[in-house]
Amino acid sequence: MVGLARQTAAVFDAFALEQSVRFRWDAFRNNRARTMITILPFADPHWPFLWAMMQPVFRAGETYAYAPDITEPEARRLWVEAPTATFVAVDEQKNVTGTYFIKPNQPGLGDHVCNCGYIVSESAKGRGVASALCTHSQRQAMDLGFLAMQYNLVVSTNERAVRLWQRLGFDIIGTVPQAFRHARLGLVDAHIMYKRLMPQTLDSEPQ
Repeated sequence: MVGLARQTAAVFDAFALEQSVRFRWDAFRNNRARTMITILPFADPHWPFLWAMMQPVFRAGETYAYAPDITEPEARRLWVEAPTATFVAVDEQKNVTGTYFIKPNQPGLGDHVCNCGYIVSESAKGRGVASALCTHSQRQAMDLGFLAMQYNLVVSTNERAVRLWQRLGFDIIGTVPQAFRHARLGLVDAHIMYKRLMPQTLDSEPQ
């Protein structure tokens, strides 16, 4: 993993000044020092770190509809190869702390609305990474020409995510009863969340 870490550092350095988008803000809940998160396009050396971060989330079966026994090649296809673009968040120590993908929500006449998926490493939760990823994804979506963003299956018991998306401007436009088979809780509701994308709806600094 040391070699992979060096490769990731090299990738970070290559993208840092020209292709990354930087956010600086205070942590949400306490008086931690201000921190820098850099968000940059996915590169192959990132994948082992992404899979290590994503695998326990999928295996838990509590937030994503992917099969809990999803294979690594299938996860890479769904997260990296099929979407329009994939990004990673890296902290000041060049550790990968989060990731998201962006893609059209529907083909053809529905492809002006995008869909994203986000994952944050367990060690980085509560540090504003999810907020930064969501804000970055909205800017990226507008750059790609999307007019709106829609989340098709936000598990209702994932209350932390629901609150965050609402704070960042997303509305619950529908709730599908018992649409998700939660690994611990059984059948639970899932929300459809939506936001029209306009420059004035984005904060320059996540709060």
